[in-house]
Amino acid sequence: MSVIGVSSQAASSNTAFNSQPNGVTSSTSSASVGMTPELEQTLALLSSHRSVLGYMLLSRGHPVSIIRHTGGVFDGEHGKKYAGVIARIVETVQSGLEEINGSENEGDDVKFLRIRTKRHELMISPDGRYLLAVLHEPS
Repeated sequence: MSVIGVSSQAASSNTAFNSQPNGVTSSTSSASVGMTPELEQTLALLSSHRSVLGYMLLSRGHPVSIIRHTGGVFDGEHGKKYAGVIARIVETVQSGLEEINGSENEGDDVKFLRIRTKRHELMISPDGRYLLAVLHEPS
């Protein structure tokens, strides 16, 4: 799943971004910020699954910004912690691949991460500019 359908208007003037001490910026817009209908449909489909606890759409960069999220698990400070951790996970895995493969790694980017614990599964789909993370209860 790719999050390419989010346009560069994600940081448009109708969205307020609040910088936080932990390096995560949160969006406070209620409008769908420059999202294509295809992405809106995909996010709605994700939210409709019973096992999905929520999703987060994050910008890549420093600091990471929460563009949109659903689910109580991603609300408030807990969501900001998840956003920071998700960004660090992707950066660490990419860095590890570069370290292992050296110059042979050119253009070989992380496409999808799946992390499963006893209680939850976190699926992360990185894109050049965005990260989509979905948290669900595996069956």
